[in-house]
Amino acid sequence: MEEGGKKILILGGSGFIGNAIYRELRSYFDTYGTFNASRRSFEDNQQFFKFDIEEDDIFPLLEKIRPQIIISAIRGNFASQIQVHQHLVEYISENECKLMFISSANVFDAYSKYPSYENDKTLSESIYGRFKIKIENMMMRLPTDKIVILRVPMVFGSSSPRIKQIKNRIWNNEPIDVFPNLIMNVTHIDKLTQQIHFLINHNKSGIFHLGSKDLVHHDDFIREIVERIGKFSPIFKRIYTTNDDRYLAVLAKTNKLPKNLETTYQEIIDHHLSL
Repeated sequence: MEEGGKKILILGGSGFIGNAIYRELRSYFDTYGTFNASRRSFEDNQQFFKFDIEEDDIFPLLEKIRPQIIISAIRGNFASQIQVHQHLVEYISENECKLMFISSANVFDAYSKYPSYENDKTLSESIYGRFKIKIENMMMRLPTDKIVILRVPMVFGSSSPRIKQIKNRIWNNEPIDVFPNLIMNVTHIDKLTQQIHFLINHNKSGIFHLGSKDLVHHDDFIREIVERIGKFSPIFKRIYTTNDDRYLAVLAKTNKLPKNLETTYQEIIDHHLSL
């Protein structure tokens, strides 16, 4: 069911998530990516285009590539990102094109009493969460079949920024932050890219929650990952933001993926055995 003729543009293709998506899709689709000026290693790659979110206009790049699918995994200045997504929405409304947006569990961070499902109302207390909601709401004005909103929890993987940060703190004997009251779900970068590949292949649209199907306390999860890294006795800094347990979890109810694409937090930890 692969459709090799499809042109895909990944905004933020040089970042951790964007580049993993690029590596997953490039053998199957005509895949392009953008890179930030600081990522010089991408300059010689013919499939990559330099794009500065604060200075460059996205329209010339869209006209040059004419993608059928745009995957937004871009990072950077929030105001610049909002402007880029306004332009994307404008382009998609006038062209045969679909927008897949990597959103976040933080669009629900004002709701702490329970996990969140696809059709729940978004509400955030954080600047980051409110920024993601703003882009989601802009997308909702497009026809439903032209949008895919991917709400993602914390993403792990052996080369992920989170794992690198934990390792650095261990090596430097610095405390590792853990949130004992936080109940969350998580994902692994390999699983996330497989799920995105599936959604493209099957021409899916709508809102998808791409996290583990079960929940775990943040401190338990991080402690178990640290155990997998090696025999260390790191310092854990326990941070309590509330007296009660609080949830930050995106679970699937209406838009479930096939069983082979589901994951558990334990499987994600087991992915780290090779660390």
